[in-house]
Amino acid sequence: MTEAAAGRLRVGIAGTGAIALASAAWLRQAGHGVMLWSPGGQGAEALRTQPLEAAGVQPCRVAVEVAGDAAQLCQASDVLLIALPVNGHRQVMDALLPFLRDGQTVIVSSMASLSSLYLHEGARRAGKRVMVASFGTTVLTARRESATQVRVMTRRQAVGVSALPNSEIEQAVELCTALFGGGFFAQENTLASALANVNPQSHGPLAVFNWTRIEHAENWPQYHCMTPGVARAIEALDRERRAVAGAFGIVLGPIEEHFARSFGTESARLEDIAAELHAKRGGPPGPVRTDTRYLSEDMPYGLAFVEALGAIAGVATPATRTIVDAASLVNGIDYRQQNDLLAPLGLARETVAGLLARL
Repeated sequence: MTEAAAGRLRVGIAGTGAIALASAAWLRQAGHGVMLWSPGGQGAEALRTQPLEAAGVQPCRVAVEVAGDAAQLCQASDVLLIALPVNGHRQVMDALLPFLRDGQTVIVSSMASLSSLYLHEGARRAGKRVMVASFGTTVLTARRESATQVRVMTRRQAVGVSALPNSEIEQAVELCTALFGGGFFAQENTLASALANVNPQSHGPLAVFNWTRIEHAENWPQYHCMTPGVARAIEALDRERRAVAGAFGIVLGPIEEHFARSFGTESARLEDIAAELHAKRGGPPGPVRTDTRYLSEDMPYGLAFVEALGAIAGVATPATRTIVDAASLVNGIDYRQQNDLLAPLGLARETVAGLLARL
């Protein structure tokens, strides 16, 4: 019996940040083989000679393998996990595409701006039959403490999964369960996974309205700073997210349901949920760098993406536009121009029916 048939899978992880290391530790602890690849070059070198140490919800000390390049990662793996910031997805997917094999599965965590569709269509053009599974958000939350140490803070209670092709969704859910355990549920399509991620809606106002704290590198607990006014802005963005989803026939619950599902919160109003999480977790701290992913990722690949979808569907997104404009203004960057997926996906020329047909 092969290792895969016996339930042991070889998982290749692209990335060496917090989520990549946390996933590696979790998967090794579950008995799967793990190989890490650092697309940037040296991020995994220390793990060639030292164990990976995880603290937090599942402490462990495990050995992992390290790939020298994309070719080695693909060759050695049954399943690939892309676990790096979405502003690196296109470059990494382009590196992996020549080496993907028929029958391989690629899991994208967490997918945004339909990066999974970019990969799946690229593989199909190359004549390769692969399944691409998408998480709208990460299974784990974590902080990277060194090149060989990671703190795993949360294993989300429920995580949505979609698949390309959509006909393989049952296999995608089964695979994710085999890797990470229970709590996965099927989503309607890959666009549903993209729009289910509420990080852009929550991170955008938090960053914009606490910008002086970020520039001064203050220690600020972000849930404590999700004041009633900030919560009101987040709720406005969330209403637009759901309106855009509805125009594509996708029904999404409000952001309050996301917090309840992911973190077990009990409050009904967002400002009270923030207070509940602050009391329970004492944080986490907000960003202290002006290149924070709350802007560099969530503006172009989250909110600007919602804007683009709204333009396709004829849904107004004034609150979303306001936050993208404000973030661009304070940081001197046009975040709409930072998304490197919208153009190759051809969304500016797309229709609602056309995009849904591709999914």
